Amino acid sequence: MTTPNQLPSVQSVAEALRTKAYIADHSLATAIFLALKLKRPLFLEGEAGVGKTEVAKILSQMLDTRLIRLQCYEGLDVSTAVYEWNYARQMLQIRLLEATEQGSNPPEHSDEAAGSELREAVIQDLFSDTFLLRRPLLQAIDSRGQQNGKAPILLIDELDRADEEFEAFLLEVLSDFQITIPEIGTIQAPTPPVVVITSNRTREIHDALKRRCLYHWIDYPSFEKEYAILHAKAPHASEKLSREVVGFVQELRRGELYKFPGVAETLDWMNALTALDQEELTENVVDETLGVLLKYRDDIEKVQGQTVREIVQVLRSQDGALASRDE
Repeated sequence: MTTPNQLPSVQSVAEALRTKAYIADHSLATAIFLALKLKRPLFLEGEAGVGKTEVAKILSQMLDTRLIRLQCYEGLDVSTAVYEWNYARQMLQIRLLEATEQGSNPPEHSDEAAGSELREAVIQDLFSDTFLLRRPLLQAIDSRGQQNGKAPILLIDELDRADEEFEAFLLEVLSDFQITIPEIGTIQAPTPPVVVITSNRTREIHDALKRRCLYHWIDYPSFEKEYAILHAKAPHASEKLSREVVGFVQELRRGELYKFPGVAETLDWMNALTALDQEELTENVVDETLGVLLKYRDDIEKVQGQTVREIVQVLRSQDGALASRDE
């Protein structure tokens, strides 16, 4: 179990990430260290599948605290992201009040003043904490969202998918870590959550929100880094297959595709190849499993056949050069 205070340096953050099989370069480890030290939201931007969301998941494991995830999408509103009232339970409470009044106070003997006071008390109670449904943002702010007295990790995933109106609402949350509910008042976090915001950059995020965060761009990894990631995540795969898989993916990213494969697709492809008991890449198995690596028909058709043969031949020549050098 680790706390932010037990991560006194950038190196300690990098080592803690590595123990969770997350390979981070020095710049990312620095951004995470500063976000924890300064208690500022961390804004991670980059292509899909490069490990942005995984940072929040790994942080929750490292700090042994709860992960609260808000998945953004077009049309996301306050009732889904922050809170809403339990309308079904409120209606049941009203019906129960009506049944109680009719059963205990027949119309000819009813005490109108007492009944009015009771109804007023029940209506006030309808908008109390009892009937409040906490959504991810309120869960992260409210003390009830804390686990063992520790602030949670709040992951606001793919913010670029949400509308600009929702983005503007986040300003209050990220500035003061508080949420105002008209019927109850302002709820402020006793300890600010560790906030990780991700974006695939399908649209630009407003500067006002970015100013409240520490920013870091996660790019596609180098060969050495991706090989290290693959070795950490799939340690049972052969060294030869791992090098060929990473080499093949790196070559694809130098081409002209609609969507380059991310690290997530590299890991999925490796798992598929090991499930097929492959020890090395062959033209046939690559052609048959490209759907694991590439997600668009045009990309698959562009790569299948000639391109696959050319890349596999290059990888074999590189393997041969490495083998003769080792001898």
